[in-house]
Amino acid sequence: MDSESACKFCQIARHALPSYSVFEDSISLAFLDNRPLFAGHVLLIPRQHFETLADLPADLSGGFFRNVQLLAQAVEHGMQAEGTFVAINNRVSQSVPHLHVHIVPRRKKDGLRGFFWPRNTYKDDEEMKAAQAAIRRVIE
Repeated sequence: MDSESACKFCQIARHALPSYSVFEDSISLAFLDNRPLFAGHVLLIPRQHFETLADLPADLSGGFFRNVQLLAQAVEHGMQAEGTFVAINNRVSQSVPHLHVHIVPRRKKDGLRGFFWPRNTYKDDEEMKAAQAAIRRVIE
């Protein structure tokens, strides 16, 4: 069985598995997360199987992220929230290996504390510059 046949999100995109869909177009499908942080927590997936954000072709990224914008507004207003948290995991913490964007309604004092991991500072400017240089080398 190939990865797309076995992929739970590909099955949802083909309507082979049920979901509580909130939006769909030719590029993507959005549905309620079955283990939400809060009611109204939505997952947006591309219809085609791409494991990570880096795998999403450039010709799909504009439309896909317009749908992220649309859903962020829809979740905020539809759930009468004060804002949204929008996140993508790539491999680590990605429970289904299919690109998906979490769009979560947020309210002040809702219990979420910023990011879900501890924040760290650089030990000095040299460490910060080394990280900057490493990333820039890959981009160039």
